[in-house]
Amino acid sequence: MKVIFSFLFLSFSSIAIHLYQQKPLNQSIADGEEIYADFCLQCHMDNGQGVPGSFPPLAKSDYLKNIDQSIHAIKFGLKGPITVNGKSYNSNMISQGLDDEEIADVMNYILRSWGNKTDVIITEDKVAAIQK
Repeated sequence: MKVIFSFLFLSFSSIAIHLYQQKPLNQSIADGEEIYADFCLQCHMDNGQGVPGSFPPLAKSDYLKNIDQSIHAIKFGLKGPITVNGKSYNSNMISQGLDDEEIADVMNYILRSWGNKTDVIITEDKVAAIQK
């Protein structure tokens, strides 16, 4: 009986700790804005418009609708042709070496900036689940 109670206690404790450690969305977005400024702004610009013909826009971007694909691109980089808002791009985006929490934060920021709208909250666990 003690074993069962110990198992249940540890299980619920780990779930509670995990939920407690989840960052509030507004903090994730604020952290994501800082990460964007440090790693993404150089190519995608401060307004998320990108550089026509070279770097695709993130502002009102249809590419972001596939969240798993977007996370994968940030996590592992992106090489080869893509289409964003009906325009073709064929450049390389190297992985910036961000950890899962940083990727979640920058995705939460991007998904709520420059006309992008979503109710989806990207978590560290969601990012960790995206495999190469």
